[in-house]
Amino acid sequence: MNETLRLLYGRFYIPLPMAESEQEVEICHRKLIERLDKPECKLVLRIIDAQNLMIEERSVDGFICGFRLAREMASELNRYEENRHPLSAEEAETGACFLL
Repeated sequence: MNETLRLLYGRFYIPLPMAESEQEVEICHRKLIERLDKPECKLVLRIIDAQNLMIEERSVDGFICGFRLAREMASELNRYEENRHPLSAEEAETGACFLL
């Protein structure tokens, strides 16, 4: 199930445009490369990669949690509708309008 939700995330998630932030990251990255020795630069880049991975995993997890919440809410709504008193013909026709 989680793999299916990850595929849905990949299909429907649209990253926010962050041109300014991305440009700032690129500028800082170039400055680090100029100022740090190779071992220190690699260490900083490993830290950044690990942080980016954590951010991506949290984003996917948030999507999955939101999807599960929506599923539970839909299930609860269906149980509520099933346990409600029988509707008249007119109420049955307009019942969906009350939800909107």
